[in-house]
Amino acid sequence: MFKIFKQWMFARRYKRAVKKAVELSKTFEMRFYVICLNGKLWVVSKQAIELLVARRRFRKGATVRDIEKKALFVTK
Repeated sequence: MFKIFKQWMFARRYKRAVKKAVELSKTFEMRFYVICLNGKLWVVSKQAIELLVARRRFRKGATVRDIEKKALFVTK
């Protein structure tokens, strides 16, 4: 029962994050990504990903391209 509730909560958070990413993409005409960072869903732009990689928020050796490949959702 608890597993089903966790899956439902993740799906709900994912839908909200995707909706926010699409809305920001239309507003700022930039590409946004939905990534899972420390167990939470984050909506970030490509510039923010570059900043996070520079500040070593990801494991050593991680590049922006690696993060983009593992993103859960990418706006067009």
